[in-house]
Amino acid sequence: MSVCILAGAKAMSFAVSLFSLSWAHSVQKTEWQEDWEVTPAGLQLTAARVKGSGAGMEPGDGAVLKGGWWEWSPQNPPVGELRLAASGATGGGWTLCHDGGCVELGAEAGGDVVIAPCAEHEAFPQR
Repeated sequence: MSVCILAGAKAMSFAVSLFSLSWAHSVQKTEWQEDWEVTPAGLQLTAARVKGSGAGMEPGDGAVLKGGWWEWSPQNPPVGELRLAASGATGGGWTLCHDGGCVELGAEAGGDVVIAPCAEHEAFPQR
């Protein structure tokens, strides 16, 4: 499987089936991390972690505190795509990491960043 990313005028793809997203909450400035799997049904959120809690950052059902991080396994259905709106309020964007490295997305305020399985967006160039 591959994941495709459209960020502004830049398109990229990675031949991976697992990736993580991390960012700082725009108000609380607290770190948040999510693990995703690219599946035939779409993008499946498999785990989430938040460093603390606060307004709009409540840990999910069944969360366990480990080393200062609330960790849980969301039970959401797969989604066809993720749309990340860059607010410019966090001092950075999202960091997408996979087994080959990391890339920063949406650091500037502006348009959406779209992350999807490549099969749904075949017009994205292959790497």
